[in-house]
Order: sequence, then C-alpha cells, then structure tokens
Amino acid sequence: MSNTVQVISFSHLAFAFIPVLVALAILLQWRLPIKNGLYALSRMLIQLLLIGYFLSYIFESHSAGIVVGVLLIMVIASSWIALGAVPDQRWKMYKYALAAVTSGGGFTLFIMSAGVLGLDPWYNPQYMVPLAGMAFANAMNSVSLSAERLHAEMRRGEDYLIARRIALRASLIPIINALFAVGLVSLPGMMTGQILSGVSPFIAVRYQIMIMCMMFGSSVISAAFFLSLIKPLMLTKPVMLNKD
Repeated sequence: MSNTVQVISFSHLAFAFIPVLVALAILLQWRLPIKNGLYALSRMLIQLLLIGYFLSYIFESHSAGIVVGVLLIMVIASSWIALGAVPDQRWKMYKYALAAVTSGGGFTLFIMSAGVLGLDPWYNPQYMVPLAGMAFANAMNSVSLSAERLHAEMRRGEDYLIARRIALRASLIPIINALFAVGLVSLPGMMTGQILSGVSPFIAVRYQIMIMCMMFGSSVISAAFFLSLIKPLMLTKPVMLNKD
C-alpha cells in the first residue's frame, strides 16, 4: 500500500466546483434562493484556506495555550451557530447552548483523548484540534436541531415533556443514520483520509469506531442537556406565544 498522498493542484481542485455549479443551476431553475448557498460556499473557501495555514502554525507550536484558545473559539462559535434555526431566541438561549456544547462535546473529547488515545502531552494539537472539531460540530448540530424542533412543538401548544422527547428524537436522526450507514454505505472522512495516506484499514477502522462513539455521545449528551436547561425559558409566556 502506498504511503504517499496525492497532492491536488489548484487547477485540478477547480473541477470540484462542477457539481456545485450544477446544484446552483438547479436551485435557480426551481426558483429557489441561492444567496445562502453562495455565502456558505464563500465562507467555506475562506475559512478552509485560512485554517490550512493556521493549523500548520498550531501543529508546529506545540503550545497548550494556543490549543486551549482554539478550543474556546470552537465552543463559542459552534454554540452561536447552533441557534441559527431560532434567531428570535438566539441571545436568550445562547448561554444554554454554550453550556450544552461545552459539556457534551468536552466530556466526549476528554474520554477519547485521555482514555482511548492517551495523548502525551494532553494537548497534542495534531490529534486534539481535529477531534475537538468533530466533537463540537456534532454537539452543535444536535443542539441546533433540538432547539428548532422544541421551539416548533411548543408553539403548537405541545406539553414540554412531549415536545422535549420529540425534539431529542429529531436531533438524533443524522447521527443515527450515520451509524447505520458507516461501513455499509459510507467510509467517513477520518477513515478515508487515513486509508488514502497509507494507514492499514484495520487501524483506520479502530479510529473510526472511536469517532462514531464520540459523535453519538456528544450529540445525545449535548441535546439532552440543552433541552433540560432550556425548560424554564420555554415555559415562559413570551416564548410560547412567539409566532415570528
């Protein structure tokens, strides 16, 4: 098995945008707005190009302070992004989302980095930063889905406990589907990357099992914690009656 990764030139990378152009054309043809798609794609390009240079600096620095700073930025940003589905309640819910993402993502990240991998030093950026990104991203998605669904169910006049159960179940659809599909339908990003870089599939599978457990744990814990913390706010009259 080759241990070298094929380098993608920028000219060849341009071909990756052919499906993107087709997708945008479909949206236009169906008279759907493409503003958000274009904005998201632009942000993705800028963020990834910048993070490529930034990660090189982080990996070479081996600084615990820098790694902790990166983790704080991840938590703060992911908690804010998670509430994009309920913009009218964003500021009121933010502290709850921040606590939930930090708790669910942070707990699972600690277990995987200290228990499974036994990182030495504990802040090893080559492992800690990618793992933290996956843990907090899944926590963010589950909080976002649960917030939107809970808000919708409460506006319909549903009882809080029933709405909470519905919201938690809805928030877990992506990760449950991912668990069903992994290995059968899809080879996830970390496993694919390791195989492409020459790592044995038997080793890559172990890493992917760790990742899937981390994703499931961070999703359930974060969503459940958020839905529990948000109860007093959701039972107040202004939130229940807000139709905007």
